[in-house]
Amino acid sequence: MSFASSLVVSSNVEISPSSFGFLDSVRDGSQIPDSSRFFSRNRAAKMMKKRHKWGNYSHSSQLKYPVIAASMVVNPAGAMTVSSEQKVYDVVMKQAALVKRQLRTAGELDVKPDIVLPGTLSLLNEAYDRCGEVCAEYAKTFYLGTMLMTPERQKAIWAIYVWCRRTDELVDGPNASHITPSALDRWEARLEELFQGRPFDMLDAALADTVTKFPVDIQPFKDMIEGMRTDLRKSRYTNFDELYLYCYYVAGTVGLMSVPVMGIAPDSQASTESVYNAALALGIANQLTNILRDVGEDARRGRIYLPQDELAQAGISDDDIFAGRVTDKWRNFMKSQIKRARTFFDEAEKGVLELSNASRWPVWASLLLYRQILDEIEANDYNNFTKRAYVSKAKKMMALPMAYARSLLGPS
Repeated sequence: MSFASSLVVSSNVEISPSSFGFLDSVRDGSQIPDSSRFFSRNRAAKMMKKRHKWGNYSHSSQLKYPVIAASMVVNPAGAMTVSSEQKVYDVVMKQAALVKRQLRTAGELDVKPDIVLPGTLSLLNEAYDRCGEVCAEYAKTFYLGTMLMTPERQKAIWAIYVWCRRTDELVDGPNASHITPSALDRWEARLEELFQGRPFDMLDAALADTVTKFPVDIQPFKDMIEGMRTDLRKSRYTNFDELYLYCYYVAGTVGLMSVPVMGIAPDSQASTESVYNAALALGIANQLTNILRDVGEDARRGRIYLPQDELAQAGISDDDIFAGRVTDKWRNFMKSQIKRARTFFDEAEKGVLELSNASRWPVWASLLLYRQILDEIEANDYNNFTKRAYVSKAKKMMALPMAYARSLLGPS
């Protein structure tokens, strides 16, 4: 998996070194899903009857995320193009600028008071409760970690998680074969309506309420949908620059959505940009880990989420992957990919310490557990074709107190 640094191209010309140096160091080493799938048919019917009661919600926009590298590259045709890092960097800087304007003098992100409209409070409570149930069902460890968060932040994180899961289900769920680009366009239009205070259903309403209380910007949400579009049209990645952008779309965006809700510790001396940089790094690390864990599963669907140029350099062909050949070449290749993913996890750790106290535990739990998946790939002798690397329940339980202990450590 090639690392998209600030300089490269296939017959590429180096234009400028990484502005931050992080990428350089790593490079070395159709139908919108029905919300009734997430709540009972009775509730779905009830919501459709009461949909007109949701009322309007205002929204504020803000966010901030990881600053990794900015650069220009020259493509084979000789034209200057913007690298993936530059594209992501631009989003990070915008989000950071938006959030800074919402910071209190004490350093905490401003949480706006509830906007209670006639007839909506009980429905909103029900919506948030359902989001919590979905989170508890599909992300048990993370859900447990949210128990330490304030009720406002807890509910907001649940709402964001559910939206992300529903979006992912578009291309990975049971109806994935029926999803078309126009279906994703409709999902994005629905997102825009939601941010304008016009939610479509119960689960949308929870997020619509969340964005009135926290400085959450729409751009990372739209970028995640773009990642789903990528899955519809692309099954190979030429180099890590391409893969990096995909990882940002489908996972790095989650960090940008979440930081405004989780908050930055009042005593943090870190820049807003650096905290977002770490949040982005965690998303990239998690997605790289997903990719390495699921090589065999993806291959059976005709997909290879590994940089083609690095595979070629390692002497590995697509046929080798489809045949599931675990050779010394493959083991050495996987070692370099795991090393890269761990470097992103290392970068992510720096930002967890800067989050508000009550928000650190779920993030540490996620980081430590996902990192262990890489250990399990190694334990399986790098056979990620027929053996699925997973963290046992016992190891998960041991990781929770460790994550809690680390969450007690604040900004250095």
